[in-house]
Amino acid sequence: MSTPGANSSLERLRTPVQFLKGVGPQRAEKLAKLNIFTALDLLFFFPRDYQDVRDVVPIAQLVEDEPASVIGIVEEVSLRNTGPGRSILGVLIRSDDQYLRAVWFNQPFLRRRFSEGRRVLLSGKPTMNGLRWEMAHPIADILEDTEEEIGGKILPVYSLTEGIRQGAMRRLVHHAVEEYRKEIDEVLPQSFLDEHGLMPVHEAILQIHAPDDHDSRKAAQRRFIYQELFVLQLALAVRRFQLTSNRHSLPIPIDGRIDERIRRLIPFELTAAQNQAVAEVTKDLALDVPMNRMLQGDVGSGKTIVALYAMLAAVAAGSQAAMMAPTEVLARQHARTLGKLLAKAQVNVGLLTGTLTEKQRRELLAQVASGEVQLLVGTQAMIAGEIEFKQLGLVVIDEQHKFGVRQRGLLRGAGLDPHYLVMTATPIPRTIAMSLFGDLDVSSIREAPPGRQPVHTYIGTEEERDKWWEFFRKKLREGRQGYVVAPLVDESSAGDSASAEQLLETLSNGELEEFRLGLLHGRLSAEEKEETMRRFHDGEIQALVSTSVIEVGVDVPNAVVMTIEGGERFGLAQLHQLRGRISRGSHAGFLCIFADPKSDQSRERLEALAKSTDGFELAELDFRLRGPGDLFGFKQHGMPPLRIADLQRDAELLEKARADARTIIAADPALADAKWEKLRRMVFVRYGKSLDIGDLA
Repeated sequence: MSTPGANSSLERLRTPVQFLKGVGPQRAEKLAKLNIFTALDLLFFFPRDYQDVRDVVPIAQLVEDEPASVIGIVEEVSLRNTGPGRSILGVLIRSDDQYLRAVWFNQPFLRRRFSEGRRVLLSGKPTMNGLRWEMAHPIADILEDTEEEIGGKILPVYSLTEGIRQGAMRRLVHHAVEEYRKEIDEVLPQSFLDEHGLMPVHEAILQIHAPDDHDSRKAAQRRFIYQELFVLQLALAVRRFQLTSNRHSLPIPIDGRIDERIRRLIPFELTAAQNQAVAEVTKDLALDVPMNRMLQGDVGSGKTIVALYAMLAAVAAGSQAAMMAPTEVLARQHARTLGKLLAKAQVNVGLLTGTLTEKQRRELLAQVASGEVQLLVGTQAMIAGEIEFKQLGLVVIDEQHKFGVRQRGLLRGAGLDPHYLVMTATPIPRTIAMSLFGDLDVSSIREAPPGRQPVHTYIGTEEERDKWWEFFRKKLREGRQGYVVAPLVDESSAGDSASAEQLLETLSNGELEEFRLGLLHGRLSAEEKEETMRRFHDGEIQALVSTSVIEVGVDVPNAVVMTIEGGERFGLAQLHQLRGRISRGSHAGFLCIFADPKSDQSRERLEALAKSTDGFELAELDFRLRGPGDLFGFKQHGMPPLRIADLQRDAELLEKARADARTIIAADPALADAKWEKLRRMVFVRYGKSLDIGDLA
């Protein structure tokens, strides 16, 4: 039970921010752009950086390369362009009779922050340039005329929005901390804090906004980073428990006879990695609790065969299997592949997509309900309405990262729960796997099947363009096929479609005018996509001009050359996926990427792709370069964003939080002990909906 005092504190923390000291309706509108709506939001709006101004020094006392802070008046502001996309912003400040110039390269947007006569605080490493001191890319703080003397402190630096300066934000947060910090509940028992060396929450909220020193700041940050990761890991551990506890699945045992029957249908020997994955999957399937396993593998590593083995095992046990793909193109390809492999087997494969007529859908669903259809392949149309299976034993979800966490469980029917196998051809960095997929066991396939030919990757220059197209044409004349990928325009498929259509017109009247070309993009109807892919697969189309819609699963063994335009616009994992479309047969593949990288990060990404074909290695590099938000955004999965934790920087704390959470949930799955009451409530409020976990109380 919550106490009346606790309810009163919660109500105060929910006070709309406009009623806080120094805010008002106009500022409240600006704060809303930063997702600050209540007193609690303001308290947990953590600094993005800090300025150590305990030793503000006169310019005359600066020492080369020793970090320092100076306060002065802006005397002059200059912005000049030095080339395409390049600029230098210079701000000259004066303190007493001394001058210092701050410079920022390629950040012209900072110009509007500075105006002559304003007081400014600069923190950075000074260097002597001729007879004058300079600071390159210092932290800059525009000081209010009324702002108190700020020397002798470690100042928080907050993210801002238009109309709110740093000094004003500091004052708003300071007032909120003074008035409301004691209302925050301490969700962790004192014994737990002591055991883990964590700062109590009331002290931590003060020290993270106004640290006494750097040790106190680090301790406060550690407290909130650990707590955020710990609550997430508790939620995942609870979900993991709830997915198996009191749930029962049809056991799917595989003996030597069934194993032999399944392997006879597969036209090649499985690799050691595939056999290992099969062993891990079949061990789970034999249990009467639902399997929840993720199978990750590099492009072309043979994950689908492992999934086929599992689905056939389910059919052999007298149940049905369903396979869900993110696109209709991929769903149709899976159905076609399964149909070929099972042509001589007594297994009926059905395809359910959103483009079936009402009559076709009704007939198919009747066959599924009667058990006549044993393997059902489809898109998200499978979860759009009620599907009644006679006995659903296994669900396979392909390209898991394109589905949300909650979508994984939507094919659970009445009675026995199915086993779940989710697959991804985008290897997932370990800390992401522990965070977004922490409720799953993981199997990995890192080796390619024997005979798989290499793909040679080149980063092309404009001077080499004619030479590349001559090579591309040579391969088509030899009877091979190719792809040309249009540049990614934006998030709008309409923009990308126009880009692909324009590229098709250019090529058909230029470099590839002698060949049969086809067009594939997201705005085509399902029938048009299917017809285009059929014609490409059958060789009627020699070169396919496409958007990135082909990045997943498209399998045409005769396609061996690919051109990617605007390569700087694609992520590393996406480029690797696109590369995986070529060299799927007995011929080597060749990829040329034309790009105009405008940043070191973009260049590094392209160079890494040219050097490595290891998807696991590239995934970790992509994660390091771009961070988790771009790769597997929490928002995409319906998960609340992390406020302070960073899955790259805080990997060690994540490991600890995960181990602690699993230990606690193993001993107390519902967090029923009274000491966990407030923590239990926090777990459910933050992740109950997104992770589809029931109330723990």
